[in-house]
Amino acid sequence: MSKESLRHGDITASTYIDPGATTGEAYEISKKSRTLARKMVGNENPEDRVRQRCSVAVGDFAMAELMRFNHDPVPAIVNALKNGAPIITDIRMVQVGIQKKGHAGGVICALDFGETIARERQITRSSAGFVALKDRIPGSIVVIGNAPSALLSVCAMIQEGIRPAAVIGTPVGFVNAAESKALLRTLEIPSISTEGTRGGTPVAVAAVNECITILIEGTNV
Repeated sequence: MSKESLRHGDITASTYIDPGATTGEAYEISKKSRTLARKMVGNENPEDRVRQRCSVAVGDFAMAELMRFNHDPVPAIVNALKNGAPIITDIRMVQVGIQKKGHAGGVICALDFGETIARERQITRSSAGFVALKDRIPGSIVVIGNAPSALLSVCAMIQEGIRPAAVIGTPVGFVNAAESKALLRTLEIPSISTEGTRGGTPVAVAAVNECITILIEGTNV
């Protein structure tokens, strides 16, 4: 990010905001964590901001090295949020963790849909939920922090021509987590993912919340 694009409130400058910190103590903790993360991770562009926040979320700066950004996902997510795009999550922990202030698209969880599909096809509830939401995925922001099966379903839909605005895919585990994220990175879609088996809900939530913060600031990306 160039110096010319910095505005008041942009954490690449000298100020810092955290819309989720509603008390003085919470803000000071957040600010101290981010100050350390800037030094450890770097602070040159919007992708660094996401790396910082995800590292803080898991308490490990090694996470920054595992983050992957394909097809300019941060501007894609911020612009989608600006235009009121809905956010679709795989599990309730992701849904609950996403900042609700500062955007108007709403946050829905795939687990609230597709019960019959899951039973009939004998697939996971999160995967079935995305199948049920197929018509609502175009233009949405898909955020998957837990379920590789859900990410594989979304990837299959993208391969069929369904186009979300962006996908944050950071499922964690030893069964299909690495593979689903590797597949996501082969697709011509803006995406944020993690390399290998590590990731999880905190990473997915941190990534989308940083994009929401960028939107609230009005920062150029």
